Amino acid sequence: MKEELKRVEEKMEAAMRALNHELSRLRTGRASLSLLDGVMVEYYGAPTPISQVASLSVPDSSTIMIAPWEPKVLGDIERAIHKANIGLTPNNDGKVIRLHIPQLTEDRRKDLVKKAYEIAENSRNSIRQVRREGNEAFKKKEKAKEISEDQMHDGLDQVQKLTDAYTEKIAEIIKTKEKEVMEV
Repeated sequence: MKEELKRVEEKMEAAMRALNHELSRLRTGRASLSLLDGVMVEYYGAPTPISQVASLSVPDSSTIMIAPWEPKVLGDIERAIHKANIGLTPNNDGKVIRLHIPQLTEDRRKDLVKKAYEIAENSRNSIRQVRREGNEAFKKKEKAKEISEDQMHDGLDQVQKLTDAYTEKIAEIIKTKEKEVMEV
């Protein structure tokens, strides 16, 4: 029974990590290196993460600076940023590339909050799916006489408690993200 609960909790924790990763990729008007997570640079013929061909830094709250280890890669990095379609225009000065993060408009902030809530709803759906799988596993074990009916009900209760706890965590995370996006 404990192994099943542990498996359920691990899956729910994975859903939380996915939520945090997705929310970190939302552009909130502040410079964050996670905006560049999906950017792949054509480096010697192979797609390579931007962090492996350049030094990335955030010198101030509205700028990301990309300093390539090899100056000849500047153009490739610039093309990769355009191709990634992250909504930022690279400024190349011949040595480094700067990405200026524009201030968000009120409408854009509302759109980002709406997107954050969609991401949170997807995470809640994942949590509910894990709950469903956990409940089915306990019911199968009871049917196969591996556990008693009382143990099955205890297991179902524990799965529901985990579900409630993770759903509440999602609500807290999304409120924090909404506050972060909406503050000027």
